[in-house]
Order: sequence, then structure tokens, then C-alpha cells
Amino acid sequence: MKKLETDGSVDRRAARILQGWRLLAIAGVLLLAGIGAALAYFLYQPTTWTIAVGPAGGDNLRLVQALAQHLARERASIRLRIIVSADGPSESAAAVDRGTADLAVVRGDLGIPKNGQAVAILRHNLVVLIVPAAATASKDGKKAGRAKIEKVAQLAGRRVGIVTRTDANVEILNVVLRQYEIPADKVQIVTLLPQEVAAAIRDGKVDAILVAASLTGRVIADVVAAASNGKEVPTFLAIDQADALEKRFPAFESVEIPAGTFGAAPPKPAESIETIGFMHYIVAHRNLSEDKVADFARLLFGARQALTADLPALDKFETPSTDKDAAVPAHPGAAAYIDGDQKTFFDRYNDMLYWGIILVSFCGSAAAGLAGYLRTNTRAARVKLIERLIELMHTARAAESQQALDELQSEADQIVTMTIRDVQSHAVEERALAAFTLALDQARLAIADRRSMLGNEHARA
Repeated sequence: MKKLETDGSVDRRAARILQGWRLLAIAGVLLLAGIGAALAYFLYQPTTWTIAVGPAGGDNLRLVQALAQHLARERASIRLRIIVSADGPSESAAAVDRGTADLAVVRGDLGIPKNGQAVAILRHNLVVLIVPAAATASKDGKKAGRAKIEKVAQLAGRRVGIVTRTDANVEILNVVLRQYEIPADKVQIVTLLPQEVAAAIRDGKVDAILVAASLTGRVIADVVAAASNGKEVPTFLAIDQADALEKRFPAFESVEIPAGTFGAAPPKPAESIETIGFMHYIVAHRNLSEDKVADFARLLFGARQALTADLPALDKFETPSTDKDAAVPAHPGAAAYIDGDQKTFFDRYNDMLYWGIILVSFCGSAAAGLAGYLRTNTRAARVKLIERLIELMHTARAAESQQALDELQSEADQIVTMTIRDVQSHAVEERALAAFTLALDQARLAIADRRSMLGNEHARA
């Protein structure tokens, strides 16, 4: 009897272990599903980056504000928080190097931040040198006894007004003066805000004006209009050593302004002239995620069509060079987008998914193996119970007393009790239960037959 109780407890313990593993497997699946849902939620949460741009009131700030509003309106995966740099692009570049900004709008001629890499070319700026038309100019082209300025070399001893909101454009004039070997102290610099140009020309405070801005923007157009006088047109000074400047200073590029760019009646300029230009870049910190920067580049160039109606300058967005020897290196994420190598979700997480599947498969195989082992032990225990019922059947047929039959009946009842518990815990298969039921019926029938036979023998005696 003790052996029977031990076998039954082992059977039930195996069933409980198997049930525990089933619950553990379900918990594992739910855990993996939860991790997947959390990962998806994390991946699709919008990322907010800070972007440094300035100065206040400049074209770059207006462009970035429009872009930030568009990304927020479209609920894009990247959002922008703007930091206004009072000192303009130089301060913006420094913010990236300090790590206080993730992105910045910078000027190529003022230097790219050490930790910054290009995402896009925001726009091209041209440098235009203009000599205003003067109402007091004499017929021989002289003005106040001074020769008319027709070449850059004639700026020595003159007053040059520089249209700028910061001191950034002063260095452009210094670069030009050095190229033409004009001592900087021979030229008087007068810095002007865009709205001060007309008054400075009218009051005779400047002899020439340098403006650096987008060819299609309002700044150059307004300066040309202020420098014009009725039918007289201003003189546009050609920087005819633009190619040499480009070689000496790679941040600049040689550009040609076609005749009539600023008006055709009369044409302004009267003929095509050479000058220099430079680029405004959107740069990203080199430590930003390549995947996120690729997404930002996609959103950036995708916003052009939606915003160009209100801001035509946005249509001038360009992709930076992805060449390894480019003067301004592209961020790897931007390069991936530009070159069509942007990774898909499966490309990014292929290794993680692969090892996850391997791990799940391994755990599943281990659970299946353990379940098989436990089922084998359970079947072995069930076979022992059936064999014991068969033994009870044979023993009952040879029993010599009612007491012996009572003991056999008690043992059969215990086997039934254990089996009922196993059925309740789903530890018994249908085929095994059918075999058990048949063996139990035979054992009970043998006990009942023998009990009746012994009763008849006792009556005859």
C-alpha cells in the first residue's frame, strides 16, 4: 500500500510540474509580447531635438520655425525645439560643439563645428558688391572730385557699408581685400541693418555696399532698389578673382550672376559678373543616431513641397556631398538616406530578431522535452496503477476471507481517489483513462464475485 501511495504522489507531482511549465510558457509568451509592444511604443515615440539658429529676425530662423511647425502639425517622428542664437551662425556652431544643441544652422564660411556633420544644404548665399547710383554724379562720371568705383581694387580709401545683423559679413570683406592686396585699414567699414541701407545711401554715408544673401531673397532685391536712382542703375563690382578665392578658401564657391538678374529695364547688372558665395548648412551632432538622422533627412526634404508656397526659399534645399573627401562631411545617417541605403526595421533589428527567435525556439524545445519527460513518467505511473488493478483482480479470485477482500476493495478505492484527482488536474489522457476504467471494472467485478462465492460457502457450512 505504501508503494501505491508513493507512485500516486509522484504522478500528481509530475502533473503539477507539467502544469507549472505550461503556465510558465504562457507567461513567457505574454512577456515577449509585452516587450515587443513596449519596444514598438518606444520606437514610435517622437524624438525632440534642439536646433540652434539665428540671429533673431533672420531668414534662417523663419525657415526653421516653419519647418518645426510643419513637423509638429504632421506628428512626425522628429520634433524641433528652437534655440535662438543672438550672435548668429557662429554661436549656433558653438552650441553643437558644447553639446547644448543637437542640430544647428551654420555658415560654411564661418566654419563647421568640430562635432557637426551636414544633413542638408539650407541655401546658397551670394556676395554682391554694389556702388549706388548717385544723383549728384557729374557727366564725366566723377563724384565729389573722386573717381567712380568700377573695380574692387578701387575700394581703397572708401567707405563700404556691410549689410548684416551680426559681424559675420565683415570677415567676407576682409577676405576679398586680402585677395586684392588692399590693406584692411585703408577701407572704412560701416555696418548696416537691412532697413538702414536706404538712409545711408541717401545721406552719403557709404561709397559701396556689400550684401551677402540668397539670390532670390528680399535682402539683395531691397539693397539694389535702394541703390538705384530713377533710370540710373547701380554699379555691380565683379570679384573677378573668385576662382582663386575658391581655391584658397574652400568654404567659398565661385558664382556667376547673370545679366538682368535684378531687373531688365534697364538690366541689373548690365552684364554677367563673377562673385563668390557660400552655403548655409543644417548640421547634426556626430553622436546622434544614424537611423534618427536618416529619418530627419527624409522628413526635411519631404517638407519642401508642403512649405514652398509660403517660403519659396525652402525649395532651395539641397543634399550635401556624400563623398568621403567632401569639404563638409555628411552625417552617416543623412548619407544613408541620400544614397538610398537607409535601413528598414528588419535591417536595424535583424540580429535582435534572429537571436530572439533562436532563444524562443530553444526555450520551446526545452519545455517540450521536459513535458515529454514528465509525460513519460506519468504514463509509467499510470501503467503501474493499471497493472496493480489487474493484480487485485487475480488476488481477489483467490482470496480466502471477506477481510482480504475488504483490503483489496480499500486499495481499489484509493486508486480511484488518486485517479479522480489526476483527472481534475488534466493529467490523464483519454486512452489511459479508458484502459484504467476497464481494469477497475474487472477488479471490482472479481472482488464482488469472490465475495458472493465466499458468502455462499459460509451459508452451506
